[in-house]
Amino acid sequence: MSNVTVQSVVYQIDGKSYESRLVFSEGAKAAPGLVMAPNWMGISEDAEQIAKQVASKGYVVFLADLYGQGVRPTNADQALAAMMPLKNDRGLLNKRMQAALDQLTAQSIAAVDKNSLAAFGFCFGGWCALELARTGAPLKAAVSFHGTLDTTNPADANNIQGKVLVLHGASDPLVPKEQLPAFEAEMNAANVDWQLLSYGGAFHSFTDPHANNPGVQMYNPTVSKRAFTAMHNLLDEVFQQQS
Repeated sequence: MSNVTVQSVVYQIDGKSYESRLVFSEGAKAAPGLVMAPNWMGISEDAEQIAKQVASKGYVVFLADLYGQGVRPTNADQALAAMMPLKNDRGLLNKRMQAALDQLTAQSIAAVDKNSLAAFGFCFGGWCALELARTGAPLKAAVSFHGTLDTTNPADANNIQGKVLVLHGASDPLVPKEQLPAFEAEMNAANVDWQLLSYGGAFHSFTDPHANNPGVQMYNPTVSKRAFTAMHNLLDEVFQQQS
């Protein structure tokens, strides 16, 4: 990943500054653009590392700042305080996710194929990626890693333009079991092309090397590798279909 560059992108939403990260391989031709929604810790070194790994596969990744410039939680209490206003106000969340997508396509630092867009995220960010898809954003794919699946208006799934992939830990206690059949019913009712992969023995945050809360949040390197492979397989599929 030595040729992967990370640059800050500062912009305004309703008079407030946000500082996201643009992650890309230098010298690359126009590449598919991906909005990445981080977990509840927001912009962090760990999130940047994931963005760099994904960008190294030939993507321009926009790591979205959903909290605001300088709002960088360092513990669970701070993360919860930053996250809950967005969980409780889907309109506010969608405005910030849409702004990230707009910044990705409008910036001139890295060349992006504006017809090849997708979103992915982790935990809270996985929910954010699905919610962006439900707005009708022009995404070829939306991918959620160990995120919740609930939404306030399931009929919004009719707006989804691309394919949906949910990567779920079968032993995740933070994603209520009843959300799975509800999600399946929501996707089926809207005729969405969807997949839900449930990994046995996997808990919440299975992609996070620092997750070590036994029985709740636990890193699982095998499942993490499988899940990222599943995402890249889907991205290969949706982007090759239009090339």
